[in-house]
Amino acid sequence: MAEPVRKNSHDVWKKLATAVKESEFVQQESIYAKHELLVNEIETTDVSLSTTLRAVYDGEEHKVFMEHLDARLKHHDKEIERMCNYHYQGFIDSIRELLQVRNEAQNLKSEIEATNEELQKSSQILMKKGSELVTSRKIQRNIMAAVEHLELCLPVLEKFGKLREQMNDKRYYPALKTLEQLEHVYLPRVSRYRFSQMMSETIPKLREEIKEASMSDLKDFLENIRKHSPKIGQVAMRHAAELNNIDSGPSAQQPPKVIKKKKKRRAPKPPNPFTGEVEEEDAVEDNDEEDDANPFLQPTESEEGEELSAQDLVDFSPVYRCFHIYTVLGARETFVDYYRRQRRKQARLALQPPTNMHASVEHYRVYFQEVVGFLVVEDHILNTTSGLVDRGYMDELWDMCISKIVAVLRTHTAYCTDATLLLQIKNVIILFSHTLKSYGFTAGKLYDLLVEVRDQYNEIIMQKWIQVFQEIFAQDNYTAISVQTQEEYLDVTSKYPYKDEEFEKSPFPKTFPFSQFVPKIYIQVKEYIYACLKFSEDLHLSHSEVNDMIRKSANILLTRTLGGCLSELIRRPELTLLQLIQISINMNYLEQSCEYLEQFISNITGADRESVHVTKLHGTAMFKDARSEAEDQIYYKLNKKIDDILELASYEWTLPEPKGHASGYLVDLIAFLQSTFMSFTNLPDMVTKTKSTFINVRHMDKVARTALMSACKHLAQRMMDFLLDNEVKAISLGALHQLNLDLMQCEQFANSEPVPGCNDGTLQLAFIDLRQLLDLFTTEDWSAYLADFGKLDCKYLRVPGQRAITLLEKVNTADRKKIFTFKKNERDKKKLIETVLRQLRQLVNESQHQN
Repeated sequence: MAEPVRKNSHDVWKKLATAVKESEFVQQESIYAKHELLVNEIETTDVSLSTTLRAVYDGEEHKVFMEHLDARLKHHDKEIERMCNYHYQGFIDSIRELLQVRNEAQNLKSEIEATNEELQKSSQILMKKGSELVTSRKIQRNIMAAVEHLELCLPVLEKFGKLREQMNDKRYYPALKTLEQLEHVYLPRVSRYRFSQMMSETIPKLREEIKEASMSDLKDFLENIRKHSPKIGQVAMRHAAELNNIDSGPSAQQPPKVIKKKKKRRAPKPPNPFTGEVEEEDAVEDNDEEDDANPFLQPTESEEGEELSAQDLVDFSPVYRCFHIYTVLGARETFVDYYRRQRRKQARLALQPPTNMHASVEHYRVYFQEVVGFLVVEDHILNTTSGLVDRGYMDELWDMCISKIVAVLRTHTAYCTDATLLLQIKNVIILFSHTLKSYGFTAGKLYDLLVEVRDQYNEIIMQKWIQVFQEIFAQDNYTAISVQTQEEYLDVTSKYPYKDEEFEKSPFPKTFPFSQFVPKIYIQVKEYIYACLKFSEDLHLSHSEVNDMIRKSANILLTRTLGGCLSELIRRPELTLLQLIQISINMNYLEQSCEYLEQFISNITGADRESVHVTKLHGTAMFKDARSEAEDQIYYKLNKKIDDILELASYEWTLPEPKGHASGYLVDLIAFLQSTFMSFTNLPDMVTKTKSTFINVRHMDKVARTALMSACKHLAQRMMDFLLDNEVKAISLGALHQLNLDLMQCEQFANSEPVPGCNDGTLQLAFIDLRQLLDLFTTEDWSAYLADFGKLDCKYLRVPGQRAITLLEKVNTADRKKIFTFKKNERDKKKLIETVLRQLRQLVNESQHQN
């Protein structure tokens, strides 16, 4: 049994070995196929070999791959060697044949060169003789033809020479005629000749040369006319000033000599369109070249006494000549377009304002002179030519000019802050408008602009009047004007229309009810109205428009400028009460002056004062407001003085017993109030008693009573604030009794009638709140207060529950500070206070819930 088992085991191992060999063989085959694929990729690919090389080194058989790669290299080397051995013999044979062909080609070349040299030597003499014969016959034939053709061409050449001579002499019209004859008569006879073709080709160039020459003269004219436009405009504006009786003002440029007008010297006539000649006098023809260079005609000795108009200063012949030439040459539209385009450019240059135009009126004058000069030239061209400038072009040009002029003026006048300069600018604009109207241009937009400038002028002079008003206020002593003589009296009444028959009949010395600034303000308002009216002259405004403008400007001056100055004056801290009182009186008379001002405006403007469309002066309301502000300032200063004195008050709120007399600060305050209201009472004695002053006395009595009531209310409120101050935590009954003494002093002052007529009990009402509060605490009448709490007929109606609680808490706090007491009545009093506090809080809470 052992041997079969051993045999089976041996078979198994044999099969296993066979299987291993087979797997190794399969593995080697796969490796070989892989390496073969990689080698093929290396041989055939044109891209990067990174992927292929990575595949080689990823495995562990790279050594086997290198052996496979070496075997492939050896195989390719054998293939190359076999191919070279196969083709080597044919290559050697080809080289040998090529060497033989080269030798034969060199021999053939040498033979050809020798044959050519022999041929040249044998024909050289024959060629020489033949060439000489041909040359002789050509010369003979050319001489005969030249004589014949010269006879035919000589007139053409003479005409061409004449053309050149005319062009050199700048006789362009005859040159055009000669050129036309040459082109249509002479050149067709010699059309078969080459020079005729050259001449024909030259004719357009000659036309262009004539056009360019005439255009050059035109450009010189345009350049010179641009430089001298201000001179033309200066003469035109001076003539307009003489016609309209306007002062043209000084000018930086001296005008041409002008004497009494006898006759006008006109510019040269346009050229004859048929002959091409200019019908000029010999003297003018001799100066053609000079005139071309300078478009301005110089007066001769016979013309020294003649007046030259703006158009007569210019020689327009370059324009006429060039226009006619372009018309003859069929380029009329081109010339018209060029001329208009250039003039538009010059118009834009003329419309450019000079630097710092707003600094001087002379800059405005020069600017207007240049614009007028430009427009005068265009107007003359319009009237002396047909088609070069038409009305539509002029209207378009004027629209552009007026828009730019208005924009420039609006910009530069905005920088002007000098009223005198602005008035001069307005006069120059008026003269400019009259000049334009004399040439048919509309200047409505300029007048509209002047209306805008008028508002700016009013604003500028209004700033000046602010300083005037401030100086008047600074110089015034705020006391009534006193006069000793009739001359002094007339001097005041001539400045301000003060009308009072009783005052006029009263003896000297007299005292007006107002101070110096009333007549001064009235005079300055009239001066402002005159200044506004001065600017409105020559603006083509109706009487009603001027009247309306003056009234609006006066309203602005009164309400904004004077009103602002008065408000600033009234708020000055250095003013005393008496000065404020005088200012309040002054406001009454300034208010009355508004009626006189309205009558004054109607008189100087010629407008109907009673018209429903007439603007009313608003000064009356402004002066009333100023008077009210002055009175408020009186009340404010009085109350402020009261506050200053009350700042000295120092209550000892835990005082056990009152001092028995009023506090010192309050005594001083009452004395101040008595002296102050005494000055109110004595104020009417400062002026002469007349009907108008009695009106002021009644007014000041009213102010005094109002000031007294305001002072009493303010004093009562401050004393109430002492009690309710949150910083005061405890108040004794002794302190309340001391405050009660002070209140009695205040009530005594109110009963003393500080101002006559204040005995109706109204002053006592100012202290009623404080009086009821102190009575409640000093008498301890808590049962009556609690029983009638919330009723309208209660005894302590002026004592709110919360105020009583606040003060009672402070009294209770002062009692608590007492450490210990053996007195039964004091203990009972503390219990009473606590009970009252508890009941008051309950009543207040119930009242709040009910509300």
